[in-house]
Order: sequence, then structure tokens, then C-alpha cells
Amino acid sequence: MENFIQLNGKRVLVTAGTKGTGAATVDLFRQLGAEVITTARARPNEISDSAFISADLTTEEGCEAVAGAVRERLGGVDVIVHMLGGSSAPGGGFQALIDDEWRKELDLNLFPAVRLDRLLVPGMVAQGSGVVIHVSSIQRLLPLPEATTAYAAAKAALSTYSKSLSKEVSPKGVRVLRVSPGWILTDASVQLADRLAKAAGTDLEGGKTLIMDALGGIPIGRPSSPEEVANLIAFLASDRAATITGVEYIIDGGTVPTV
Repeated sequence: MENFIQLNGKRVLVTAGTKGTGAATVDLFRQLGAEVITTARARPNEISDSAFISADLTTEEGCEAVAGAVRERLGGVDVIVHMLGGSSAPGGGFQALIDDEWRKELDLNLFPAVRLDRLLVPGMVAQGSGVVIHVSSIQRLLPLPEATTAYAAAKAALSTYSKSLSKEVSPKGVRVLRVSPGWILTDASVQLADRLAKAAGTDLEGGKTLIMDALGGIPIGRPSSPEEVANLIAFLASDRAATITGVEYIIDGGTVPTV
């Protein structure tokens, strides 16, 4: 039976595709027939050299190296999935966020997408087709003041930038979309739940409940899996979504409480 989604022959760049949701997205795109290159600072043993670019995307030089390698190896790109993101900011609210912490959040969550788009999207415009997917976060709508203010603000900036880019390049054949996950059950989030559980004197399931409670609850009662988020990204990248552009898709089990 033919797959509902086909990505045969698509040339794809997925940033931060070696772990978690990024790795799930890379795996699914390859299963669906795409030729995928991914990036991280270090190459895992299971990924071949030809499918990987080692780079620090928080720097201009790293973004330039990735864009150059994509052009050389793929001859251009049809889909970019900007998966890179995260936060290392300390707790303690806004007063703990010195300028250096703000720079780190913007350098990780905003500037890699801006720089890579500036380098690669003109090629999409020239060929008259392409898809750019910016992975944002529901934190842009539900920031946690104790720890995620700078991360949430950077993701909000990414979302606004993404919308503006879509208005500029969609008339030229390039679709631009946002995917905003809530809590995803990755190895890193399991480790967080375990730390919270130990601190609270409970078990792992209790730690997961603590995270859900901090988010205000997840109506379906569990986080998304990396594979579920990858499924959404693959659909949006495919020709099945050919008239979808400029919008945001939230995948959070119902966490965001507003319309």
C-alpha cells in the first residue's frame, strides 16, 4: 500500500537531528524517501559522514559551513527543519538573566534559523519551491517565569520572524510553517522527571506528574512522543500540505488552555 506521505527525492536539512525529536524526524524522513543531512557539534557513530555536518550553529561560521556543505552535497535543498533549540538559563526569575544568558538563548533558539534561512532560502526561491519549518515551543505562549523567560522570548521572536518570512517568500513558491510542541518524552525530559522525583521523594511517574502540573496539566494525560511530533513535521513538509503556509501547529496534548 502506498504511503499517505511521500518525500521521495526531497533534499532535506534537519538541524540537531542526532537525538530526541530531531533523530525521530531524520529517521522518518529517510523512511519516506528523502535524502537527509543533519547537524550537531559531534557526530554519533551510527550516522555516516556523508549524512552529517559537524558545526556549531550558534556561530556565523558554523551556519556558513552547513549551508556550504548542503549546497555541495545535495546541490540545494527542498526542506529545512530547524529543530535546534533548548535552554541552559538558570532559575531565579528575570533577575538571574544577565546579558550573557540572554545572548545564549538567542544564539541557540533564534539566530541559527535566521542565518541558515538567509543562506539557503534564496536557492529555494530561485527554484520556485521549498518548505521551511521552524520548531518553536508552546513556551512562547506559556512562559514559566522561574526558568524559561529568555527561552520563551527567543521562541516568540522565532515565531514572529517565521510569520514575516512566510509572507515574503510564499508568493515565490516557498512555504514557511511553525511547529510548537509542548512536553515531549525524550531522554532529557525523563532525566528531568527523575531529578524532580528524587527531590520530591517520589518515583518517576510522580516526577512526570510534577512536570505536567507545572505546565497547568496535559488533558490527554501524557507528553507527546518524538515520533508523534516527527509525523506532524513530515506531513507539513510533504506535498499533501501544499497550500499550508504561514501558520503554527501546536502539538501539546491540549496543554495550551486558550483558543
